[in-house]
Amino acid sequence: RRPGIPTRRLDDPEIANRISTTELAFRMPTSVPELMDVSAEPQHVFELYGTKGGDGSFASNCLLARRLAERGVRFIQLYHRDWDHHGAVKEHSAGTAAEVDQGMAALITDLKQRGMLDDTIIVFGSEFGRTPMAQGNGRDHHLAGFTMWFAGGGFKPGFSYGATDEFGYHAVENRVSVHDVHATLLHQMGIDHTRFTWKFQGLDTKLTGVEESRVVSELLV
Repeated sequence: RRPGIPTRRLDDPEIANRISTTELAFRMPTSVPELMDVSAEPQHVFELYGTKGGDGSFASNCLLARRLAERGVRFIQLYHRDWDHHGAVKEHSAGTAAEVDQGMAALITDLKQRGMLDDTIIVFGSEFGRTPMAQGNGRDHHLAGFTMWFAGGGFKPGFSYGATDEFGYHAVENRVSVHDVHATLLHQMGIDHTRFTWKFQGLDTKLTGVEESRVVSELLV
């Protein structure tokens, strides 16, 4: 700075954003060792989840999800890769369900006991359902009727909504599209999906797509 020339402060949002992003990138790997160290968790928590942690199981990941949520991570995805049963579907589904049931029940219980469930939305879903008819001793991919469930975050507990036809093939009662699910989740996050749009190829494109969608208020408290 030349003598006699006052210093000016320049607030450049691009520079501020790059600094913030770089600092976040640094904090992410440096915080992982503490996050993954579950040795301080009490025994009753391990018994609740059915894992000692660190074993790569779905239950262990559910425990890590709670620890991530405690540390302010906004979006957490747990993935079970072994649901694609095209053969021996009855036996395989029973085994896979056993692998996820305790961990998911524990996660809901744990969050509720810590007063975190009201501010946390749990979505349990899949990319599609399964056909009601057999494919040998398995079932094929199916998108016309399948089930999702939600917990916490203002969703109404302890009830079911909608139904399929008598064959379990088409959703016929209180149909909810994927776009409706997105609109409802955005609403619970304080975002109006009808206003969050941008012009693209002549269409008012939204996070919920260009199709009609609605907030499914019947699912909410």
